[in-house]
Amino acid sequence: MRAKIVAGNWKMNNDLSQTEALISDLRTQNKTSNAEVMIAPAFTNLWHASEALRSTDIEVVAQNMHFADNGAYTGEVSADMLKSVGIQTVILGHSERRAYFNESDESLAKKVDQALKHSMRIIFCFGEELNDRKSGNQEQVVESQIKNALFHLEESSWSDIVLAYEPVWAIGTGETATPEQAQEMHAFIRKTLKEKYGEAVAESTTILYGGSVKPNNAKEIFSKPDVDGGLIGGASLKAEDFFQIVNAF
Repeated sequence: MRAKIVAGNWKMNNDLSQTEALISDLRTQNKTSNAEVMIAPAFTNLWHASEALRSTDIEVVAQNMHFADNGAYTGEVSADMLKSVGIQTVILGHSERRAYFNESDESLAKKVDQALKHSMRIIFCFGEELNDRKSGNQEQVVESQIKNALFHLEESSWSDIVLAYEPVWAIGTGETATPEQAQEMHAFIRKTLKEKYGEAVAESTTILYGGSVKPNNAKEIFSKPDVDGGLIGGASLKAEDFFQIVNAF
């Protein structure tokens, strides 16, 4: 059975005291679903968050990492650095990293290889923008992003890959993606995996939805057969809202 996951991406929010307060609130929430729960604080707060949540079932994950082991890469963070503070999972390819920091399929393939080399689990993000959706090219864009960054991998590597589909056009644009549109794309993604790696990999790979999931729409979105959870942005910054989404399964 595929893992159900709800991961909160805190992005560039929360200093140390705010992180402490939100973690304290998270610890008071009642979890009633069997979903895996993850949060991704800022780099500066990863160690503290990891220590504070050590005795819980909330996993602390990183928002990004570099593709090199070490070297003259000012401002970057390596896999070993992450693992040294207890981090075992990393988000790669988020739409904001692609848009604002020019991350390409080629550089992301190198990051994927690096994470796997260090036995890290990966939440790999991809998705089309508004002009792609309006021109009807969404499937071609998504297929290209997946193939270029991931289809060089051996079948065995997929046990450490979680996919996260982000319809960029439906995030902060005023446009709205329906649960049916989410299911349609998730089914296409699973079909694409099946064509390359076979049914076993396709049916065992968790695919998260990252299109503005909220407490009031999570249950309907998560009820779709190919949606295995969510990568949550703004709603993950409020403990009660986040756990309403976690408990939507």
